[in-house]
Amino acid sequence: MALADELSGIWYGKGRSPWWTWPLAGLYGALGALRRVLYRAGLLRRVRLPVPVIVIGNLTAGGTGKTPLTIALAEALRARGFRPGVVSRGHGGRQREPMLLNGTPDPAAVGDEPCLIRASGVPVAVGRDRPAAAQLLVADGCDVVIADDGLQHYRLARDLEICVIDGARRFGNGHLLPAGPLREPLRRLARVDLRVCNGGTAQAGEYPMRLVGGEAATLLGDHRQALSAFAGRRVHAVAAIGHPARFFASLRAIGIDVFEHAFPDHHAFAAAELAFGDDLPVLMTDKDAVKCRGFAQPHWWRVPVQAELPAGFFDAVRVRLRRD
Repeated sequence: MALADELSGIWYGKGRSPWWTWPLAGLYGALGALRRVLYRAGLLRRVRLPVPVIVIGNLTAGGTGKTPLTIALAEALRARGFRPGVVSRGHGGRQREPMLLNGTPDPAAVGDEPCLIRASGVPVAVGRDRPAAAQLLVADGCDVVIADDGLQHYRLARDLEICVIDGARRFGNGHLLPAGPLREPLRRLARVDLRVCNGGTAQAGEYPMRLVGGEAATLLGDHRQALSAFAGRRVHAVAAIGHPARFFASLRAIGIDVFEHAFPDHHAFAAAELAFGDDLPVLMTDKDAVKCRGFAQPHWWRVPVQAELPAGFFDAVRVRLRRD
């Protein structure tokens, strides 16, 4: 078992974290606190854009559903008369300089999540310098910028913060990395504007979110059919996301017999890794499909999902933008 998998099992289980993680967690927390103090004191400079900035992020390492929420929020803002754009660091890609994505971006260059967001029709810019990348969106005519996975990126000044919470796993043992899954202390939650709970049971002050799908589409030709058509059948399920078990469980919930293939988040696939030596269907997440289209086979399917939230959440975002 890889160290990351072992630690994750401890974070969300009942075991005690290894002794060596505690001094590292203390150092991680101290450096994070110093960084936040320097930004509050103005010794580290924030970059303020001429348009509102909405930051979507989380407190825990790994996936919580930020990208589906980003897409849903961008679509809701467009329906309300805005022209939103999304800025991303481009995790998993090699692009370093700020770049505005075209209609057919290369996931190896710009990362899988930006490609998935761009496919929804939203303008996207990537770059290690996120303020500079965001300025490309403003120059392109965007009147609101959404920062995907930017809660801990304090250099980009923000008008609204949204924290996404894994409703099933919550915050694990509540400790900082690497003794626990937290990127920042839990008290950070009190300073965010809106909290979204993905799955599980939303707690007081949290907006519930569900990832809904029910359909599968071939990577070649985009032929579609109900996901329930795979019920009772054996399939290979592929996931290189922050929490692959969520994807596998969603397939099992509708009666699909799953042979699991979990990969690290943002994994760059090679064709040989998906050559399983049989003709069983291969089901994968939309995020993984954008990296596999170049060598896809006819029996490979993607399983798209959409974030479903109450209208009150989008109204709350709109009210705060109007106020600001």
